[in-house]
Amino acid sequence: MMASGYQQYKNQSVSTMTQGEMLLLLFDELVKRITRAELALKDQQMDIFEQSVDRAAEIIKYLKHTLNREYAISVQLRALYDFFIYELSRVKASRRQEILDEVKPLIEELRDAFRQAEKKSTR
Repeated sequence: MMASGYQQYKNQSVSTMTQGEMLLLLFDELVKRITRAELALKDQQMDIFEQSVDRAAEIIKYLKHTLNREYAISVQLRALYDFFIYELSRVKASRRQEILDEVKPLIEELRDAFRQAEKKSTR
């Protein structure tokens, strides 16, 4: 019964979010998955590493798919998302920490830029 109540709460929370809040939630999950991949790689837990990288790539593909092409910035974001997807495929194939070290700060920086934009838009 308690799990059902929690699920209802989650569904209601998501359904009442603004687009900006939803975007930030996705970026937070993306950073979480990249961090999880880093830890799994360090601990040589390759199943968790691959799952985390795959989920991160799925999130980025979703972000790319949902871009509103009416805005000029979408062209640059699309290219950036393509870059992230490419780099994640490289890290999955090579299992090199350096690639994650390069990509993660870029993703965090983009998330922080969206967070700032969301704050300004809600004022």
